Amino acid sequence: MLGKLARQHDPNVLVGFDHADDAGVYQLAPDQALVQTVDFFTPIVDDPYTFGQIAATNALSDVYAMGGKPLTALALVCFPDKADLSILERILAGGLSKMIEAGCTVIGGHSIRDEETKFGYSVTGLVHPKKILANAGARPGDALIFTKALGTGVISTAIKKGKAEPKWIDAAVQSMTTLNKRAAEIITSNEFRVHAMTDVTGFGLIGHAREMALASNVGLQIFSANIAILPGALECIRSGYIPGGLTANREFAECLVGYEVTVRPEFRTLLFDPQTAGGLLIAAAGEDKIALLDGLQAGGVAARHIGDVTESQKPLIRIY
Repeated sequence: MLGKLARQHDPNVLVGFDHADDAGVYQLAPDQALVQTVDFFTPIVDDPYTFGQIAATNALSDVYAMGGKPLTALALVCFPDKADLSILERILAGGLSKMIEAGCTVIGGHSIRDEETKFGYSVTGLVHPKKILANAGARPGDALIFTKALGTGVISTAIKKGKAEPKWIDAAVQSMTTLNKRAAEIITSNEFRVHAMTDVTGFGLIGHAREMALASNVGLQIFSANIAILPGALECIRSGYIPGGLTANREFAECLVGYEVTVRPEFRTLLFDPQTAGGLLIAAAGEDKIALLDGLQAGGVAARHIGDVTESQKPLIRIY
């Protein structure tokens, strides 16, 4: 909808919404720029504290995806008028725990009465103008590296239906409350030639890969066997626990995808699963692939090489 409005022209806007990037970037000085993002949503787990942690992790992720460092945050709260305020206190406490872990200071917020609880943050960070990692910039020959497993969307749907097994919930929560901080630090503190980066969230792996490919004018090939999958994710798909966002993602983006016949139907579905606080999708120079993977894995990040960047092609994304 923003694209239908009159464009504002400000030379200090280094990254706007033109290419569906994770956050906006506004230059303040030759060596300093603001990274700004906002994200909030309804509860996806039963425990209020955990919900707060997930919401904070998700909001912070967009700053990390741009190569930035989170600095301050404003809380966004929608809460029922007659609900128990101790629940809201636990949500806020969970969010604060992750903000503290990120070194990001909560300096205020805004709340309204609403029949449905919603929570998240507007986050501001800093980045050097010459070190921004946008979703544009991927080059043929780059390696695609992904830092988390897929499946939080379908597992969250199973949780809402009361059908998720405890081990599925534990693995999904662990993923959704793991900051992308360590991965971003490793990527930005070394001389790795990272050309583009995005985090995989609501549009699923294919949706965000599509954005990277179109913004960079390249094609992508993805190796399905290399992608990590959360325990229970495929079982959820087989049982029909499909979130509405997955169906919408698939209807929108699958026209640009080609599959080898060996790619299983349930795995094809998983590629469109909307992720919450998902991993970073990184396009790095092929020559740096091993060193970057080693660095990430040594730092406790379960990164995998899941594909490569090619010249622009039809279909845009090939799944092997």
